[in-house]
Amino acid sequence: MAKASPAPVTRAQLQECPGCGLFQVVPPMAPNLRCVCQRCGTALRLTRADPLNHHLALTFACLVLFAVLWLAMLMKVSTAGIVHETSLESGPVELVKHGLWPLAIAVAFTTAIAPLIKFLGTIYVLIGLRMSILPPNLRGIFLISRKIGLWSMLEVLLLGVFVAYTKLGDLVTIELGAAVYALAALTVVIVWAELALDPQAVWEEIERRGQTHAPLPPRADTPSLLQLRPGSVGCEGCGLVSVPADGDGHCPRCGSALHGRKPGSISRTWALVIAAAVLYVPANVYPVLTVIQLGAGQPSTIMGGVEELLASQMYPLALLVFFASILVPMFKLIALVAMLLAVQLGRPDAGAGVLLRERTMLYYVVAWIGRWSMVDIFMESLLGALVQFGNAVTIEPGIGALAFCAVVFITIFAAESFDPRLMWDAAGRNAHRPLPAGEPAGPAASAEPAR
Repeated sequence: MAKASPAPVTRAQLQECPGCGLFQVVPPMAPNLRCVCQRCGTALRLTRADPLNHHLALTFACLVLFAVLWLAMLMKVSTAGIVHETSLESGPVELVKHGLWPLAIAVAFTTAIAPLIKFLGTIYVLIGLRMSILPPNLRGIFLISRKIGLWSMLEVLLLGVFVAYTKLGDLVTIELGAAVYALAALTVVIVWAELALDPQAVWEEIERRGQTHAPLPPRADTPSLLQLRPGSVGCEGCGLVSVPADGDGHCPRCGSALHGRKPGSISRTWALVIAAAVLYVPANVYPVLTVIQLGAGQPSTIMGGVEELLASQMYPLALLVFFASILVPMFKLIALVAMLLAVQLGRPDAGAGVLLRERTMLYYVVAWIGRWSMVDIFMESLLGALVQFGNAVTIEPGIGALAFCAVVFITIFAAESFDPRLMWDAAGRNAHRPLPAGEPAGPAASAEPAR
């Protein structure tokens, strides 16, 4: 006897693909399915069984591990009879002592402030949805917690701790503290929590409980592309397709500003790319680190650090630092320039679909990979805090690290400012958006087992 398929846990819904701008119907989905855009392959939705409760439990675990991370000892280092214990907060404090307070703010924001806001905001919303009387502004808090997740870089911090631990092996004796193990566990739980969450399920529950920005217009039980009205826009915050009301161009569900495309996307992205390219020069010319041992030492640039690792035969570590600190920023700048030129020089082309799909995939790679360049900043922050042994051995962060951190942040902003749908617009693939009445609708977005 054939096994029955699981019953759908979602309703069919209209959605605009954030990757290519195609309006399509996301079909009813059973748990643990992944729905992708029929044209560019962008993930539109991933369903889970009981996503709210599972994510709530895992986020609580994240918060507990996060507290251990910041309160417990990170590492104990010793040399020449001198013992030095440090916690995670020691890195930003040491940066402030060296006058690099902007770098200290960046490190504290990405490893403490952003993760804490994300965890607390998510718990506030998910617990609030379980209450009979809803607490205020669930939609606004959930929107903030999702957007600030981009700047939570605890998994990158774990890699920075590993690099710092490996690099210190020849200088001092190291003992790992409870905070390192908490960070390793926290990284695993964060990934698990993200995989367990279906953000659309949260938005639908907020909508069901009536806490929306404005009254929602009635929606058909069986949506069709033919029901799209002129001026329909997909919300970048919650994904709801609606028509901006006169005098209030905001999403009726989450309150985000509605735009057919990101305002000023091309000009803002060009400005940020140029700024990052200018700062990329001092980031690689000025020293990022100075190791002073027995009163002697010299500043080291990013490439100089790679050469030192090669000289010490730490080939995998040298490759990692070279990839994250040299190649990734360069790759992001080149890729963003290529995509900008594709928009500004693009022409309608009936055979451009495969190339456009690859460019869209390139955009998502660029948006994801840039944060990993912060591994060098976290490593330098940790080394500066850990190795302070007077005349025996001392490590001091340099001004080049500030320029490099600025490059990382600016390229992240540039990727967020760019709208990949413009590439499809330039190629003439979104000439009829939405489809006019009477035009045959394409197939619904395809659903496949979640990976």
